[in-house]
Amino acid sequence: MKCTFVDVAPDSDFSIHNLPYGIFTTDSLPNRQVGVAIGNHVLCMSALAKTGLFSEINGLDTSVFDSPQLNEYMSLNRTIWRSVRQSLQQFLCDDTHTVRKQINVDDVAVPIKEVRMHMPAKIGDYTDFYASREHATNVGVMFRGKDNALMPNWTHLPVGYHGRASSVVVSGTPLRRPNGQRRPNPDSPPVFGPSTRLDYELEMAFFVGPGNSLGTPLSVDEAEDRIFGVVLMNDWSARDIQAWEYVPLGPFLGKSFGTTVSPWVVTMDALKPFRVMQPEQDPEPLPYLRCSSADKRGGFDINLNVHIKPYESNEYFALTRSNLKYMYWSLRQQLAHHTVNGCNMRPGDLCGTGTISGLTEESFGSMLELSWSGKNPIKLGSSEISRTFVEDNDTVRLTGYCQGEGYRVGFGECTGTILPAVDLGL
Repeated sequence: MKCTFVDVAPDSDFSIHNLPYGIFTTDSLPNRQVGVAIGNHVLCMSALAKTGLFSEINGLDTSVFDSPQLNEYMSLNRTIWRSVRQSLQQFLCDDTHTVRKQINVDDVAVPIKEVRMHMPAKIGDYTDFYASREHATNVGVMFRGKDNALMPNWTHLPVGYHGRASSVVVSGTPLRRPNGQRRPNPDSPPVFGPSTRLDYELEMAFFVGPGNSLGTPLSVDEAEDRIFGVVLMNDWSARDIQAWEYVPLGPFLGKSFGTTVSPWVVTMDALKPFRVMQPEQDPEPLPYLRCSSADKRGGFDINLNVHIKPYESNEYFALTRSNLKYMYWSLRQQLAHHTVNGCNMRPGDLCGTGTISGLTEESFGSMLELSWSGKNPIKLGSSEISRTFVEDNDTVRLTGYCQGEGYRVGFGECTGTILPAVDLGL
């Protein structure tokens, strides 16, 4: 399958096999538009809908493409999403397509360099899981010792907490270093001020599609079809604020100051060729967390990278090289567990995976792990610069892609810069 409508480089994140969704504006299109990325262009879905490209798709009201968010489109179902995808691929690949004869590229697409990206959806609720065994083990060893690294419940259920949807921002949005209470000396009272242990967390996150009714759980197999797509996510963490506040109810101000997501939502159909077996789960999960479908592959082979541009430099330096396939609890298990008590999920709800770490040091998904709680400075490339945590005016960039044979399915960038804390004069 080859796109002939516009040129697509073999190493482009946005190949014909991808077609991710996002919300964009341009100088000439100031109202937010539903877009689909292909190569170095963005297709305007409302413009394509007006050509009649999607007129034969049962159950699709193309007014969903006039919305300033993806929530309405997310609320549909996989059959419709798949039909739209197939229609787009036929249009992009067939020179003789009826619609192709009626239009030029400029009629339905804009160069990606001209767009401004916005939040893909209005997030009603945001949940963050803790699904990487390696990350949970590393953190446990640091603070509880090797013999008590994992809490007794960890291998039995996907641990999670309810986050703050209002402070989830799109890539490129700067965030302020948070102020809060810290207790750097365990023998002294807490102090107040800017966090001194600000960290990134390499995560991915999925947007919920149709959701479920209150009181009606989703099975693991049903959950598969209720996930619309996946983005990169940096769940910024103020480790010192979090350490003092989190007992007994979990993270609060150490997390809620900001979470960054990438603007392009990669659909589950685009990720299907990259399914892999997830790590062996021992003990076997309880029945509601087991998959009964023929395809037992709950993991995805997605290469993930983190780079940092320190304020002293214009260069990005590598920090983390990881992969979603290391994650212990799958996306569908996370969603099934979230609903098992009857909790209702809604279109556009966001669920983060938790920090994704592997077995090797280069695959550790946070500076907390890379510096081992600040004990080991991280040398940045061959420069004289080092870090233990993120400093003011540092920029952190997450990228990710699946590698196919001669093509990629990528996620673009998830980038954020940390600005100095607000001076409260206290």
